[in-house]
Amino acid sequence: MVIIIAILAFGVLIAVHELGHFFAAKAFGVKVEEFALGMGPQIFKKQGKETLYSLRLLPLGGFCAMEGEDEEVDSPRAFSAQKPWKRAVILCAGAFMNFVAGFILVLCIAPAANFIEPVISDFMPGCPYVGEVGFQEGDRIHSIDGHRIFFTSNVSEYMGRSGSDYHDIVIYRDGERVKLEDYYMPLVEYTRDDGKTELKYGLYFAGRDYGFAANVKYAWYGSLDFARAVWDSLGLLVSGGVALRDMSGPVGIVDFVNDVAQEAESTKAMAFDICYIFALIAVNLAVMNMLPIPALDGGRVFFLIVTWIIEKITRRRLDPKYEGYVHSAGFALLMALMVFIMFSDVLKAFFGI
Repeated sequence: MVIIIAILAFGVLIAVHELGHFFAAKAFGVKVEEFALGMGPQIFKKQGKETLYSLRLLPLGGFCAMEGEDEEVDSPRAFSAQKPWKRAVILCAGAFMNFVAGFILVLCIAPAANFIEPVISDFMPGCPYVGEVGFQEGDRIHSIDGHRIFFTSNVSEYMGRSGSDYHDIVIYRDGERVKLEDYYMPLVEYTRDDGKTELKYGLYFAGRDYGFAANVKYAWYGSLDFARAVWDSLGLLVSGGVALRDMSGPVGIVDFVNDVAQEAESTKAMAFDICYIFALIAVNLAVMNMLPIPALDGGRVFFLIVTWIIEKITRRRLDPKYEGYVHSAGFALLMALMVFIMFSDVLKAFFGI
């Protein structure tokens, strides 16, 4: 059942993405020739007034085929006939809808999530970081080494990321901005009641606000935190911090969701965990789709900007078919990457390789 739910959730996120393109295209009067969910052979289709709606065999993918999307068409309703800003809005609408979907999912779990604001409420006995040149009660930690701090979980994350005990910390104190430059702040050893020691910074943080307005704020911060996590992961992939084999596609994610669900203590906890995972995936899709890579929405926007600049300089309209060739090649490479990741996921899930 969990696997079915996970597959359906993927389908919903894909549908939401394509609906973004669909609604934006319709809003600007662009003719949509086909709106499809899934890839491969058609298993269901219905012809609308001008759009063919279809459901395809493989539930991983989908498309919104617009008239004149990859070629010059003599029609005022063609995608290629629209002004550049309209085409950019249509292309960005899918990623926007994915981000909104992620935000809504985070909002749904916000009342039960451990969203604690980085507002200092007290200090552990002997904490060396309290005073005029350090922290005071009521301080809100705004950023650490240039990274925005949304929740208390970000504090230890970005303290440890630099590999140094010296940090540039920005706090807000009584409405005023205070910067602690090159502040020496190593972990301190504290003795617990059971006699064991542990390393901490010695800061206590306030609780959290409740109510719809507070949950909206937490959901917004949580979505931004997800987007930043995706961007950081891409940085690790490019720098070699993680290997290509560490990436997971739909098969690996469904397997991970199933494992998490089996370990949940209750049905409520399982629902929370699944919502959390797919909120992250929704934001992930939004970020990934806006990368300037051929065949992705971000790649199409990038080519749109480049084409507009070239046309302004040369005063000649470029044939969209050449851009279509580039995107077709990019799509083929992306499909090859997906096959590689899926094969890797199958080996890890079923054979532990």
